Amino acid sequence: MSSLRAIPWSRPMAPRDPAEGHRVATPLELFFDLVFVVAIASAAAELHHGLSAGHLEAVVGYAMVFFAIWWAWMNYTWFASAYDSEDVVFRLLTFTIMTGSLMLAAGVPDLFDDGQSGVVVAGYAVMRLGMVALWLRAARAHPEGRRTALVYAGGIAVVQVLWIARLLLHGERLLVATFFLLVLAELSVPLVAERVGAPTPFHPHHVAERYGLFTIIVLGEVILASVQAIQGAMSDPAAAGSAGHAAPAPGGAGPSPQLWLLVVGGLLLVFSLWWLYFKRDHVDLIGQGRRITWVFGYAHVLVFASVAAVGAGLASAVDVVQGSAVASDRAAALALAIPLAIYALTLAGLHAAADRDPRTLVSAVATSGFAVAIALLGLETGLAVLLIGVVAAGAVAEHVLVSRRHVAAGADGPVAGHPSR
Repeated sequence: MSSLRAIPWSRPMAPRDPAEGHRVATPLELFFDLVFVVAIASAAAELHHGLSAGHLEAVVGYAMVFFAIWWAWMNYTWFASAYDSEDVVFRLLTFTIMTGSLMLAAGVPDLFDDGQSGVVVAGYAVMRLGMVALWLRAARAHPEGRRTALVYAGGIAVVQVLWIARLLLHGERLLVATFFLLVLAELSVPLVAERVGAPTPFHPHHVAERYGLFTIIVLGEVILASVQAIQGAMSDPAAAGSAGHAAPAPGGAGPSPQLWLLVVGGLLLVFSLWWLYFKRDHVDLIGQGRRITWVFGYAHVLVFASVAAVGAGLASAVDVVQGSAVASDRAAALALAIPLAIYALTLAGLHAAADRDPRTLVSAVATSGFAVAIALLGLETGLAVLLIGVVAAGAVAEHVLVSRRHVAAGADGPVAGHPSR
């Protein structure tokens, strides 16, 4: 018997059951995530170069690019949770959005250099118009959700026209101001659509899994970028500033003690980021009500962006250790401490909102405070990275001890953001 699957060319894009059992991420969704991480890697690489050169304005460019990547990813993720029809047309439109992501990635260097990039805008337009087509298909096949779908399609299209018109503007302040205005416009489209029409039937468990998997993939990009930078430093110290893409050279200089400290600290930090994200399930944050659902969906831009920024910070720290960067030891340490603080506080804030228990924030505030304080000391970069990694690992240890104590006490349910697991 043949194991080939028959994929229909097109079928009605009826809503999926939000209570469907065993709903998991599809191979197409995983492929989608991998392609989007290419764009994230491109943005993180430019941030790495900017941090090493002491150009703090690179943070602004990174924020702009990351919003475009995250917003397109988030829109598709929630839509596919509700309307994935698994037909040929759906796959082709998904490939279209993925193509736009790659176009955006190709234009990232230009945006960092000039503050504007026609290629980035074109890539973003391809992604957004692909979403318009998907929402129009949903409007046609789902009468109950037609009004919601049409508001999504119309809102996305109107805002996209404004992004294209923004290419005519010049001047750094004007570009930054209009960027934030259009970000507000983008964020308002789902809020308006879900208010004026029937709620989109997303699947809470599926969405939570998609967010968790994307976090893992972004962490993988962090590890790859860090390893490439360290490889470059070990093979040719003078080439460490080139994002670690130098070919290994026989007899190259070995790693310095500071580089070894950085490696250990970087591993502690990355492993701790994974642990802190998955220390509890997130599906309850999505299913508790509309308000916390919105907060969960939107706040993750800070989670994803801070994780990717850690990769840029680690690569920049390698450059500082090898003496191939303009940035100071303090700046290199802050490039790690600040993303860690944003990550820890954002996750803790989500957990505190879901549990209605502000005590959840205590550990995150302490972790953030210690990390930033260590960075401000101006220690040698390798030592500073190690100590920041130890602080992150300390947050993990605190979670393990509290959760085990909670289990030993025989209590039911999570306590102060610590699930009994």
